[in-house]
This record gives sequence, structure tokens and C-alpha cells, in this order.
Amino acid sequence: MRGDQARETERVKRLWDAHARGYDRAIRLAERLLVRDGRRWVCSRASGEVLEVAVGTGLNLPLYPEGVRLTGIDISPAMLARARERAAALGRKAALVEGDAQALPFPDASFDTVVCTLSLCSIPDDRRAVAEMKRVLRPGGRLLLLDHVRSSSRFWRALQRALDPLFVRLAGDHLLRRPLEHVVAEGLRVERAERYAKGMVERVSARRERGSSNAGSRRVEDG
Repeated sequence: MRGDQARETERVKRLWDAHARGYDRAIRLAERLLVRDGRRWVCSRASGEVLEVAVGTGLNLPLYPEGVRLTGIDISPAMLARARERAAALGRKAALVEGDAQALPFPDASFDTVVCTLSLCSIPDDRRAVAEMKRVLRPGGRLLLLDHVRSSSRFWRALQRALDPLFVRLAGDHLLRRPLEHVVAEGLRVERAERYAKGMVERVSARRERGSSNAGSRRVEDG
């Protein structure tokens, strides 16, 4: 990892540590107005050995189907502490470990499903994170993503562009990303991709093809 990227990763870690205690309350309005049922849509499709990347405070924990074997990873010890409290309160068994989404500490082909919600917006190298998610997926495994993205509306996209430098500086939060582009570039087969909330939220289900590591060539449009 380059020095500037390592410094940004450490800065984001400090930001999440600082926000951990008030995160659930701070995100509540955005969850209701923008995210809506996105978390449930993603988690309901998980099965088998599941890795949640950037598990945060564990807001997804009650949404997984019974029978999944869950591992969660996050760069922030303070966020993980909240997730462990939530898992204990729910009686949900989960291995919750500290680690970096840009260098996942798991062998190749370790999981049937990888989930990441509302986090690729703040991981410094989001392309590298998607590549790592693909690496730890078993052939035929499913990648499930939910994130806010650059809008398909010209008006809202212009507003995002104006606000992006402020959000990146204050919260490490990028408003103009589109993780689906990286999913396609990594050669994953997109099963379903849906945008809503003025095109500012996108949920994606994709598969790692069996016996193939070729990058995809499909172009991702904003419309």
C-alpha cells in the first residue's frame, strides 16, 4: 500500500472510531429516506459461509437468514465493539475481527457469500476492496453490495460533485463512486443491479464465475 493511501486508511480508521458511539443514531434518517429496505434485500440473499466486509456496528446482524455462518471484519475497533454488543444482545453467533477491506486476512475462496453495505464509499481504494472480495469468494459464490452512488439525475449528480470534497475531507465519504463499475471490471457476473432514491442508492448481486478470472467488458452507464 502506498504511503499516501496508508495515511488515508489510518485517517478513516480514526474517523470511524470517533463516530462509533453515535453512528446508529446519526444514520437513522438516511436509512429511512434513502436506504429503505436495502439492507434486508442484501442480507436475505446471503447463504453458507458469509463474510461481511466493514461490518460496522452490526446493523445487518438481525437481517441474515438462520443457518448462515457469519464472519464480520472492520477496520475500526470501536465499531467492532458495538457490533459485538449487538451480536450478544441478539444471540447471533459471529466471528467479528479487526482488519482492512483492502487486504482481507483470509485465504482465497474462503466464503460462499461476501456482503458489503454502505462502506465502499469510504474505503480509500474501493477497487482494491472489490478485488479482495472477489478473491475470497468461492467459484460460484455471490457478492452482495449496497451503497450510495453518484446519481443518475444530472441535478443531484451536480450537487454531489459540489459536496464531494467536503464529505471526503470531513468524513472520508466519497459521493461520486459507483462500485458496480469495479464489479464488472473484476469479471464478476452481475445477476441484478437496482438503483433508487434519484439513482443515488444501488444494490447489486453478482457471482464469481466458476473457472474464470477474466475481467468483464460490460460498460456501466449512469442512466
